[in-house]
Amino acid sequence: MDYFLTQEQKQIQGLARRIADEKVMPIRAELDETETFPWEIMRLCADAGLFGVSIPEEYGGLGGGSFENCIVVEELSRACLGVSVSYAASLLGSYPILIGGSDEQKKKYLPDVASGKRIAAFGLTEAGAGSDAQGIRTEARKIGDEYVLNGTKQWITNGGEADLYSVIAMTDRSKGGRGATGFILEKGMDGFTFGKKEKKLGIRASATRELVFQDCKVSKDRVIGREGLGFILAMRTFDRTRPGIGAQAVGVAQGALEAAIGYAKEREQFDRKIISFQAIQHMLADMATQVEAARALVYAVARYIDSNPKEFSKVSAMSKVFPSDVAMKVTVDAIQVFGGYGYMRDYPIEKMMRDAKILQIYEGTNQIQRNVIALELIKEAASKKKK
Repeated sequence: MDYFLTQEQKQIQGLARRIADEKVMPIRAELDETETFPWEIMRLCADAGLFGVSIPEEYGGLGGGSFENCIVVEELSRACLGVSVSYAASLLGSYPILIGGSDEQKKKYLPDVASGKRIAAFGLTEAGAGSDAQGIRTEARKIGDEYVLNGTKQWITNGGEADLYSVIAMTDRSKGGRGATGFILEKGMDGFTFGKKEKKLGIRASATRELVFQDCKVSKDRVIGREGLGFILAMRTFDRTRPGIGAQAVGVAQGALEAAIGYAKEREQFDRKIISFQAIQHMLADMATQVEAARALVYAVARYIDSNPKEFSKVSAMSKVFPSDVAMKVTVDAIQVFGGYGYMRDYPIEKMMRDAKILQIYEGTNQIQRNVIALELIKEAASKKKK
């Protein structure tokens, strides 16, 4: 379908597609097998200006929004989800600064992120605080003009590779969620180290590590916004980044669909190309329909978010939950089209299925997304009843 992209958006899409086709696809199997962080691809994205697509021009970016980010993420994901999440996690780490940072903080940190000189990461999840984000235990105790951080963050994308970290820690546990605060940390700070690189089912090219804070001193000028806004900051960040997860899902599903069609046109059984069998045709038709429906939802939500509405948690959750479920189904169906060959590492389909699973888990499980959607529906119903 034609989604009426502007000329600039088409150029961004073209750049991302060229990198995906020419640079990512030839090495995606190697990156997956060796679990190598894709620094070469990240530098190519930086040289192409892609890290700045969603950062305001005044801070060195291109001035785009959620929609432009989705365009890039979709194209990279079509080739390799491990590469795309490494790219996308930098914007995730930057969003707390974009949303709640002071002008001084934005001027100090965002130009380097926009240029790709430094990549970012977001530290929220902990061993005992996944879906229950308010259950974080990492503490930031204020002593004079400094805060002293102690605790750990688990499963942090770009952990150990990123230079810049937006971290949420508790400054007043007695206030619950309202006692969390956001901080800006940098790699190399005293008391800030990393755990081992995690071994994962999929997205193996991306780096996932633990962040460890042991009496890490952070000056008060690194507080994002003010004390107590950390949880709100995290939720507002996810509201803006979830369409990006949907775009990852659309991309990997599109890649699986294309591979399945290509294989079905070549594979012969019973002296016929298997694409001539109605059973295969119906599978491909369903896969294509699901991918296009997911893309339409992601694009619509991203554009809606960029129109600056006051509330968009419900549709943001929808743009993550539906496409990620589609990605899982389409990649599984693609393996079925490939048959036994699809189960082998000689073909990219098994990797796509392994990669797709994380989309139903990170940045809020799909069960949590359904909770968010349902809660908003209840609020809307109550509001209509009052009127």
